[in-house]
Amino acid sequence: MQTRHVASPVHGRFLCEQRDPARLLVGFHGYAENAEANMKELQTIPGAEEWSLAAVQALHPFYVRNQSEVVASWMTSQDRTLMIADNLEYIRRAVGALPRPAVLVFLGFSQGAAMAYRAAADFAWRCNGLIALGGDVPPDVAQEHVQLPPVLVARGERDEWYTKEKLEKDLKFLRSATEVTTCLFDGGHEWTDEFRNAAGAFLRRLLL
Repeated sequence: MQTRHVASPVHGRFLCEQRDPARLLVGFHGYAENAEANMKELQTIPGAEEWSLAAVQALHPFYVRNQSEVVASWMTSQDRTLMIADNLEYIRRAVGALPRPAVLVFLGFSQGAAMAYRAAADFAWRCNGLIALGGDVPPDVAQEHVQLPPVLVARGERDEWYTKEKLEKDLKFLRSATEVTTCLFDGGHEWTDEFRNAAGAFLRRLLL
């Protein structure tokens, strides 16, 4: 028996709020979330009203909560390399559908953090910043000669998924590759006001 693969067009969806076309913040949600949840969080970052916002929904939807809500996942371990390539092409097209900004920043939460890292590496020549909350650097990015913009890495002190050990491993790699700011906050695997304030300050620094 053989396993074979075929390419097939798939439509993705993203939400956008176009404000200042020169500034674009692109968000990637966590596992079992959706673009609506991600957009709501992006809007809570201090200063976000001065940026155009885009919340990209993963290509693999499924139901939760008694089949009443559609959420999504970025990928599983199956056909991982193919899924990474598909996701990167999807992100290129989503960003390309919007006015080209002078300042481009990717933000990912949890499983979406890996996609933010991948997108930042893929857009290395035009990406200005990366914010990763509660998610680690994926193995395909944690390699030599990968170009990354300045990074804000955030972790809740009680986060049992993105552990202290994972953070320390990531910081060792990131500090050898780019400028890194850390935010350790009182919380778990979640968005908090302390993180939002750190993200807002990080975005402001990119405009100086």
